[in-house]
Amino acid sequence: MEQDLQGASVVPGTAGCAAVQSRSEDEDLASGKDTKRTAAQAFSGGVPKRRSSSRSIKRKKFDDELVESSLAKSSSRVKGPPVIEPARCSGSEPSSNERKKVSKSSSTPVPPLTTVAAPTPITKRVKKSKQPLQITKDLGRWKPTDDLLLINAVLQTTDLTAVHLGVKFSCRFTLREIQERWYALLYDPVISKLAWQAMRQLHPEAIAAIQSKALFSRAEEALLAKIPSVSGVGFTWLKSTSQPKLEVFQELLSKHPGVFYPSRTAKSLMVHWQLLKQYYLLEDQTVQPLPKGDQVLNFSDAEQLVDDAKLKESRDEVLEHELMIADRHQKREIRQLEQELPRWQVLVDSITGMNSPDFDNQTLAALRGRMVRYLMRSREITLGRATKDKQIDVDLSLEGPAWKISRKQGIIKLKNNGDFFIANEGRRPIYIDGRPVLSGNKWKLNNNSVVEIAGLRFVFLINQELIALIKAEAAKMNQQ
Repeated sequence: MEQDLQGASVVPGTAGCAAVQSRSEDEDLASGKDTKRTAAQAFSGGVPKRRSSSRSIKRKKFDDELVESSLAKSSSRVKGPPVIEPARCSGSEPSSNERKKVSKSSSTPVPPLTTVAAPTPITKRVKKSKQPLQITKDLGRWKPTDDLLLINAVLQTTDLTAVHLGVKFSCRFTLREIQERWYALLYDPVISKLAWQAMRQLHPEAIAAIQSKALFSRAEEALLAKIPSVSGVGFTWLKSTSQPKLEVFQELLSKHPGVFYPSRTAKSLMVHWQLLKQYYLLEDQTVQPLPKGDQVLNFSDAEQLVDDAKLKESRDEVLEHELMIADRHQKREIRQLEQELPRWQVLVDSITGMNSPDFDNQTLAALRGRMVRYLMRSREITLGRATKDKQIDVDLSLEGPAWKISRKQGIIKLKNNGDFFIANEGRRPIYIDGRPVLSGNKWKLNNNSVVEIAGLRFVFLINQELIALIKAEAAKMNQQ
């Protein structure tokens, strides 16, 4: 009986344990479903879903964009949310059902509740990504060569105003921009680090060229000013010439290596010494002081003080009278020569045979030159330069050099009303009484008109009697 009772007592114990285990599993399932529902509801209601791609757009970036992106990446590194592991009771091992739940929960991505409760990392990441943009906004304008020039000049002069006036940067900077850049290089760690990295990548030749342009300090100019501008004053090595040689500056450079900039050479010292001498900045040179007073005399004031009456020369009445008499004699001689000119023209024409021709009944007009006279016996004649292939009526090459005259330079034509017209068909203009007639145009010729073609001058003479008969016949034909 005892054995039966013990067996009976063992059976309900095992059944109760099983019932407890099944009840705990049901509660775990229910609680798991509830937590899933609450997490999903909280995630969907608290933060809206954002669809974004992790791929970056592949395109070329400029230098300033590369710097900004690198700074944004370094500032946007935020640690992920901590992983919460389920607490285990000591002395209890996970069952097979619990292991399956853990594997299922790890395989399905469930958003953690911490991201919903504290979305501050997102806002911090946005603020940190905007901050480098403001810092690096002006990095592209300042080049590493400009930074190196600025640093060398400030170290030499310790005066930003002198740097602004004396240093030639890659682009024009204002004094305020130079000051802001210098303060950024001193106190901004991001800009100073980027500038230092860019300057370290410069070529040694570029660095040497920049260092050779360093401004002179006051100590350097003081040593150079001691070299006299006149020979033999205080220096034994200046007795031969007034201009010091390169050896003088080399000796000065070797005596004071700590004062002069390391990139200084004897040639650069000599050039700067000549500049100091030009502006009277040496110790043995003196500049005349400006006149003291309320107002310094300028050029316009000095011009007003000059008396114009003193500048004028005194009148010489005797000389003026003699000049007036000589002027009268010259005008009288010119008038007499003008009156005698027609008589001398008649004598010249009688000797050369170029006097007014005796026109016959067939000659309408004549074109008289210096050497040749051309008679016009038809109503239309052509002027130009005759060649083997082409013959013309009036060959102007007989008068003189005609290599600038076209083969067919022009046409002289008599109209029915008795008027002569010349048409230009060559490349060069024809001058009629000094008026140019261009190619393709025509002009009326009168008696004694001067025709000039490429430097050759002719006088056009008209047979007035024959032309009068032609006009009379034309009038009778019109009346009929």
